[in-house]
Amino acid sequence: MSAAGNDTGGRPRRRRMEIFAFLFLTAVLLPAFAVATVGSYGLGVWVYQMLAGPPGPPPR
Repeated sequence: MSAAGNDTGGRPRRRRMEIFAFLFLTAVLLPAFAVATVGSYGLGVWVYQMLAGPPGPPPR
């Protein structure tokens, strides 16, 4: 048997797996990366302000 002969049976399964992978990436992974990016930026700003002081004009 050749590998090309068995390809027709695996196409629907492969298509389902590709759709599942696309939905997983767009619905789970990318939002998680976005939250992690914004959260790490906020943490960095918070730590910077703890070390350098709050923003604004210096006190007189």
